[in-house]
Amino acid sequence: MRIGWTLPQHGAVAGPESLIRFSKRAEDLGVDSLWVCERLLWPVSPKAPYPASADGSLPVQFQRELDPLETLTFVAAHTQRARLGTSVINLPYYNPVMLARRIASLDVLSGGRAAIGFGNGWSPDEFEAMGVPMKARVRRSEEYLTVMKAMWTTDPVEFQGTFVSLPRSVVPLKPVQKPHPPLYLAAYTESAIELVARHADGWNPAGVPVAGMQAMWGAIRSRAEALGRDPSKLELVVRANLYVTPKALDEASRAVFVGSLDQIRADLDATRALGAHETLLEAQFATSVEALEPQLELLDRLTSLARS
Repeated sequence: MRIGWTLPQHGAVAGPESLIRFSKRAEDLGVDSLWVCERLLWPVSPKAPYPASADGSLPVQFQRELDPLETLTFVAAHTQRARLGTSVINLPYYNPVMLARRIASLDVLSGGRAAIGFGNGWSPDEFEAMGVPMKARVRRSEEYLTVMKAMWTTDPVEFQGTFVSLPRSVVPLKPVQKPHPPLYLAAYTESAIELVARHADGWNPAGVPVAGMQAMWGAIRSRAEALGRDPSKLELVVRANLYVTPKALDEASRAVFVGSLDQIRADLDATRALGAHETLLEAQFATSVEALEPQLELLDRLTSLARS
């Protein structure tokens, strides 16, 4: 199982010094990949609760966040080997023609190290700000994936869809990786899982208990096979949103990857046994450059646990 780390992209710590220090430490330790996510807004009075917190509130660190693709492009210049991934960016927010070029540029500038995770978005406030309706967002994502793949693999390319119109054109830039960088989708609803089975190179869940991951991963693989795809070619890339507690928590009520180090190690072991190809470790947010060292030590220790 490959091990990835999420970059210090949020809060006061987010900046060039932290990114360089963090990414170089990761490569020195043999970490396989470095990842970013996306938070466009921190609504003062959100129209929907944040799915990843117990009380639905957004972490205060999200009030400052670097752009995901620009962050990865910066880190590409300071690393040599690690894959550079998004987990995730919300596909419906973007013009897919522009996004295809940006991802191709990241892949070229990094020497073919891009790994792209997409989501369909959940925040009504962010959809409103982008001028994109939440309704039919999975269908929109499917069309965007189709046109982006066409741009990466075909010349000249032409596309006419419900949401995108692309006149017959030569695309000036193709990714290094062929046919394109691996595409992972975060998916939890039936329609989004169908999207993974039809179009993705893998599934990128977060916050799903191991038993739930097992059931959903089996459904994705079965559906992909029914569609004529080889399920063995799909990858399971799990995002582990970590929170380490001093003492063990009650097993009946704790969330996955939350609890004592022993409990988190058990979750990592179970994820590996499930057949996960990669696990992304997201530690507690650092609050300053000085606070990075404890976070790095924790990630170092968890990386060792995951590999032992």
